[in-house]
Amino acid sequence: MKEIQGGITAAKGFMAASTAAGIKYQGRTDMAMIYSKEPCVSAGTFTSNVVKAACVQWDMKIVKSDKPMQAVAINSGIANACTGKEGFDACEATAKGVEAALNVPFESVAVASTGVIGMQLPVDKLVSGVKAMAPDLDESIEAGTAASKAIMTTDTVNKEIAVEIELSGKKVTIGGMSKGSGMIHPNMCTMLAFVGTDVAIEKELLQQAVSDVVADSFNMITVDGDTSTNDTMICMANGLAGNEKIVCKDDDFNKFKDALSYVCTSLAKTMAADGEGASKLFEAKIVNAKSKEDAKTLARAIVGSNLSKAAIFGCDANFGRFLCAMGYSGADFDQNDVELYFESVNGKLEVFHKGTPIVFDEERALEIMKADTVTVFVNMNEGESEATAWGCDLTYDYVKINADYRS
Repeated sequence: MKEIQGGITAAKGFMAASTAAGIKYQGRTDMAMIYSKEPCVSAGTFTSNVVKAACVQWDMKIVKSDKPMQAVAINSGIANACTGKEGFDACEATAKGVEAALNVPFESVAVASTGVIGMQLPVDKLVSGVKAMAPDLDESIEAGTAASKAIMTTDTVNKEIAVEIELSGKKVTIGGMSKGSGMIHPNMCTMLAFVGTDVAIEKELLQQAVSDVVADSFNMITVDGDTSTNDTMICMANGLAGNEKIVCKDDDFNKFKDALSYVCTSLAKTMAADGEGASKLFEAKIVNAKSKEDAKTLARAIVGSNLSKAAIFGCDANFGRFLCAMGYSGADFDQNDVELYFESVNGKLEVFHKGTPIVFDEERALEIMKADTVTVFVNMNEGESEATAWGCDLTYDYVKINADYRS
């Protein structure tokens, strides 16, 4: 597997465009479109929030059907959530606008929105935006990067990545882009993510790969404990790589899944690091737990604790906060088996050993915790399972950003 330059347009046949439609923001692009020259099999995962945005329900219907997907129209600024029939009408109008502009069936067009909940979308601006983007669709890296920037809301950086692998003697590419900075919490976190690949694969197997990968990537990040109404991850595969079609869980399937995991994990970590107001990526790695589920539960609890996040921000090696979060996580363990370390590019330091605190050098701990990425490494000494979760520190700026988000 090789990481290459680019994002959503990296794979054969994928094009992108963006425009300033004036949905909410002024003076910046706020709509993007992804298009595949060939119809795609699709797979996806969506928010577990019972309150699902109209666009989520629209996309779930397409992904669950046998119909192909060929385009996605995305707007940032307004979420199209809690908008009733008018919200569904906006989805259909957008899809039909793509149908008219690109001559593809509107039933093959996914739509996605992010932004303020409870506001109606300006349908005329959506349709005009689609019309403006259609002639600008381009396969270039630059077009993909521009699209990744157009879907940002409170994000401070755009998020994209691409990789190449070889399957049955053919080069296969996977490229993706995502957005996410706040309201991020597992199952799923507040995010939009789009992956385009030229692999030839059966729809059911694509969905299996996506579901498995999301469980260990996008579902292992948290910023603030809130799960959005709009979370959407869509993967489109157009088969243009010409590899022997993946029809069973063979070596090619596993290679593809590993590459997809790399793409999604990279995007997820970038989202966690770009949490609203964040100054650090906060990672929790659990090893030697009784079960995979326990490992996940413990890792999520550590990065999800506001007290833990505040300690990471303050570079305070207060290990009790992390042990406390583990203790109320719901996972059963014996604290007398636990070893806890702080780790970064500046070194690794054990601070708690099998039930007993260790006298450690506070200056050394401070040096380790000053790094841009800080890991709480925990050896449970109770099994063979492991998991990693990602979050960010809790800073003063988080409150500032969210206090005036709507206004």
